[in-house]
Amino acid sequence: MITIKFIQPDGSEKLVSAMNGRSLMEAAQGAGVVGIVAECGGSAACATCHVVLPQEVFDRLGAPEEHEEDMLDFADAPRQTCSRLSCQVRVTPDMDGIIVRVPTA
Repeated sequence: MITIKFIQPDGSEKLVSAMNGRSLMEAAQGAGVVGIVAECGGSAACATCHVVLPQEVFDRLGAPEEHEEDMLDFADAPRQTCSRLSCQVRVTPDMDGIIVRVPTA
C-alpha cells in the first residue's frame, strides 16, 4: 500500500493507505477525508474533490487537461498553483509519503 497524508480543511492530518492505480479521490473518500465530496462520482464535472499537490508531484504529473482546468475555476476554494481535481490523479508508488492538502472553501 501507498501511504498519503491528507491535510484536511481544519488543519488536521489523516493518513490514508491507497492502492496503486486508484484515484486520490477514491482513496480519500474510502478513508473519510473531510472536504473530498466528489458529488459527480469522479467524472471531473463538479470540482468538489479539489486538492493541492506538492510541487514535485504536480510537476511530475504535468498540468491538468483543459476540461479539468475549467472545472478548477469553479472550485469553492480558490485554485492554487498546484491545484488538481483528486479524481483525475492516479496513485503511483512514487507518491508514497506525500502530503496532499484539501483547501478551505
